[in-house]
Amino acid sequence: MLQVHKQVKVGLPNAPGPEVTTHPPSHSDATRGLLAALAVVMFWSGFNIVSRFGATSSFTPFDIAALRFGVSGAIALPLYLYFVPRGDWPRHMVLAAVAGLGYGILVYSGFAFAPSAHAGVFVNGGIPFWTIVIMAVTSGFRIARPTVVALLLSTSGLMLIGFESLFAADARAGEWIGDLLFLGAALCWAVFGLLMRRWQIKPLYGMLGIATFAALAYLPVYMLWLPGNLAAQSWGAITLQGVYQGVIAALVAGGFYSYAVQKVGASEASMMLALVPAVTAVGAFLILGEALGLTTIVGIVVVSIGALLGALPPAALARLRAFGTR
Repeated sequence: MLQVHKQVKVGLPNAPGPEVTTHPPSHSDATRGLLAALAVVMFWSGFNIVSRFGATSSFTPFDIAALRFGVSGAIALPLYLYFVPRGDWPRHMVLAAVAGLGYGILVYSGFAFAPSAHAGVFVNGGIPFWTIVIMAVTSGFRIARPTVVALLLSTSGLMLIGFESLFAADARAGEWIGDLLFLGAALCWAVFGLLMRRWQIKPLYGMLGIATFAALAYLPVYMLWLPGNLAAQSWGAITLQGVYQGVIAALVAGGFYSYAVQKVGASEASMMLALVPAVTAVGAFLILGEALGLTTIVGIVVVSIGALLGALPPAALARLRAFGTR
């Protein structure tokens, strides 16, 4: 999707590690990568709802982050110490700072100010935006026209899905703070995806490293200084947040996303995340009986077209264009 003039490094400039040249993915790699990205869409559709539920109850954002890092860290630490060479630890520390601490704290804090519909727009729309911008600015890429069209379509669709919430007359005065925090979280996740591809880190090792170092860095600070309210929560609420945040969101979804990035590329994998609000809205309609307005339905169609256009490999797009000219 992003055209390259010369051999360039994928990701951030001056990053250590071997130079990686982008090549069009094979058909099998593209299929596996897109299926992994679709799995992430499903996981993150539930993530927005579960996170918002926790933030609107008496959990503090720091409680939810503690459950995420505590559960995932307890699972990851023994595996990480056994399997991962110490020479890889510095890079995993960087990933933990970005995708663990940075993303987690920013997104959970955002849910305390703004509703989940805003997260759908600014996190899931922000990740492909920041990914493409960073790649274009730092790596010498020229953004191809299909990528620009896909990004515009996805952004327009996300705005339509979140229209009622974003422009509601009774919106709380501080929601813009949550929106900025969501954009910051999206930037962190975009950098994480680019670094995973740039350094060619195995998805399993990357997730274990993020969980381990995020837990070691965050939990002592949380227990000593940060405001918490876990003692007042029911075991059911703690279990829900701990399992979904610590296992599904932190380990499973992150691993699938890393795999997708390495198979199809950072821009293509990130574009698929624009489908999260659409899947969330459809799931809420089918499972919870929530109404789907005309604006939301149009937004779902538009964002789906944009995500498909952005995620398909160049060869598939070429075949579509050839079919359209017949």
